[in-house]
Amino acid sequence: MDFEWSVIWQALPELLKGARLTVLIALAGLAGGLMIGFAAGLARAYGNAVLNAIALAYIELIRGTPIIVQVMFIYFALPILANVRIYPLAAAIMAIIVNAGAYIAEIVRGSFLSVHRGLREAGLALGLPLWKVLLYIIGPLAFRRMIPALGNQFIVSLKDTSLFIVIGVGELTRQGQEIMAANFRAVEIWSAVAMFYLIMTGALTLILRMTEKRMRIL
Repeated sequence: MDFEWSVIWQALPELLKGARLTVLIALAGLAGGLMIGFAAGLARAYGNAVLNAIALAYIELIRGTPIIVQVMFIYFALPILANVRIYPLAAAIMAIIVNAGAYIAEIVRGSFLSVHRGLREAGLALGLPLWKVLLYIIGPLAFRRMIPALGNQFIVSLKDTSLFIVIGVGELTRQGQEIMAANFRAVEIWSAVAMFYLIMTGALTLILRMTEKRMRIL
């Protein structure tokens, strides 16, 4: 079987459209996931018993179920429970937020607790409130340590967007499937889809490595 490059060129506009949507879902989802993850992670590390229990229950629930089950629940079950309509794109973003937030929470917790407790005690001894100690003293050191783990989670979440094909979101994998169903050129189309994912994850990896290098703890 000959590899027809013309097939890829013809499919390129639709694949680019899917890639843009993939990046949009990943960025929006990870932005929300970072906010939830930091809140849950700090609750696990420094919260009272109630906050700790709530954060722990959320983390264990999400980490114990597949993301495809989570997005199916959001898209099919949540509208029945809450009597609201949820569009596929919104369900996809919500799934990334919820899923990534749980994993980011553990990254945040581990990074903050890895900073020597003497720094926290010194800040509190100077009369600083805890939030200032976390923001100005412990936070910068913890953030540097969490960059590699956060980078890995970002890449995982980006690739997880391919699972949203089950609810009809027109991301990269969905576009590839529709193109292949029309021309039956599986080798060319899935090779192109794989290359798009490699380019996106490669660019993200490069950015994270540069960031890690600039913020490296000497």
